[in-house]
Amino acid sequence: MNALNSNTALLIIDILNPFTFDYGKTLAEHTLKTVEPFKALRSNCRKKQIPVIYINDHYNLWQADLKKIYEKCQNDISLPVIEPLQPGKDDYFLIKPKHSAFYGTALNTLLHTLKVDTLILSGIAGNICVLFTANDAYMREFKLVIPQNCIASVSEDDNRYAIEMMKNVLKAEIVDSGDIF
Repeated sequence: MNALNSNTALLIIDILNPFTFDYGKTLAEHTLKTVEPFKALRSNCRKKQIPVIYINDHYNLWQADLKKIYEKCQNDISLPVIEPLQPGKDDYFLIKPKHSAFYGTALNTLLHTLKVDTLILSGIAGNICVLFTANDAYMREFKLVIPQNCIASVSEDDNRYAIEMMKNVLKAEIVDSGDIF
């Protein structure tokens, strides 16, 4: 791992999700495969005092209220994903109105306040919200690390394509989460 330094943050994008949309069950199945790598990555970041920042859709609540969003997302499909990956008391939690975690949010200000220059991007969907966030981060000159086993999309092909785009166009370092530390 070359890009990781003390000015790194872990972004977890849209992991609190009800999966109640077309192809939601498929996305939930793909996301379930990421739970264990996610837990290990998040744990390692916390141990190394790397900020963990959850940035999530608000599901028309328009409130950065973690408890309300978590409750809104709970159902039989989502619980195996959201229960083990819910934010901890020392994690940051922001809501976003659109696909990119930067658009219409305080994320950029938070990252500069924390003196972050390197982002570990993870979450769902890899080919939409994670990719759009990576693009906006790249334009803001953040270094990008993508743990490919902590990203899921509805289609495996779309997920691979998004990872290739982040590598080839956005100069992201693509790794397995276990290789970060």
